[in-house]
Amino acid sequence: MLLTIDIGNTHTNIGVFNRISGAYSSSNEDKPLINWNISSDLKRTIDEYGILISSLLNSIGQNVKIEAAIISTVVPSLGETFKAALKKYLNIESILVSHKLKLPFEIDLDDPKELGADRIANAAAAVKYYKLPAIVIDFGTATTFDIVDKDKKFVGGIIAPGLKIQASSLSSFTSKLPKVKIEAPKTTIGKNTINAMMSGIVRGHACMIDGMIKHCEEELEVKDSDGASIIATGGFSSVLFSNLERDINYINKDLTLLGLKYLYELNK
Repeated sequence: MLLTIDIGNTHTNIGVFNRISGAYSSSNEDKPLINWNISSDLKRTIDEYGILISSLLNSIGQNVKIEAAIISTVVPSLGETFKAALKKYLNIESILVSHKLKLPFEIDLDDPKELGADRIANAAAAVKYYKLPAIVIDFGTATTFDIVDKDKKFVGGIIAPGLKIQASSLSSFTSKLPKVKIEAPKTTIGKNTINAMMSGIVRGHACMIDGMIKHCEEELEVKDSDGASIIATGGFSSVLFSNLERDINYINKDLTLLGLKYLYELNK
């Protein structure tokens, strides 16, 4: 079995994929057998992460045999901690994702090493599973756009503050605005402070996404009738969908893990 780990600034997503006849399945129906979401905690030690991962694996059966692992991380020190934990507790070596791996696309950036490991995994999944060109929108701590053109070139992206950052910033930098739970507003015009904040955060974010997709497609030189594949992933995606004018073609919460699986297939 293959262990895939995506370490974000706030949460870490862990998935387990089965092996089929000595190779990994590559159909559009690929799904992890199980996945878990834990907090990304810099204070946890190698032993703490090792014990936690071992406990999670034991929860799905005593005969689970992890043979390999691949890790993407936007927190480099945590990547090394996880790698050491897997070596110590599962006795496996892990692949750390970077621009130096064999990739299913060409990186067309000013400096390829600036491309984050999670964005590499998302782009790999887009190339593997969807029609190109593709725009992957990952709704996490930051909202990121990753764009792969029809020639399998990663041509760039967009990084914007995510919904949680926006909500926290409003309450942190203004004395009278409260902390709020992020949810879709019913109207654009807010009748109270909370609704006004939700409209600005959620509907404002949706307008940004609609506008950015439009501009990206113009630069990719694709028309609306035959536009780019728009693929959404990440925790806050469902909050925004009812406020978007542009249709999201695909919603895949496992996209990053699927990209990691594919990258392992290419580099094992």
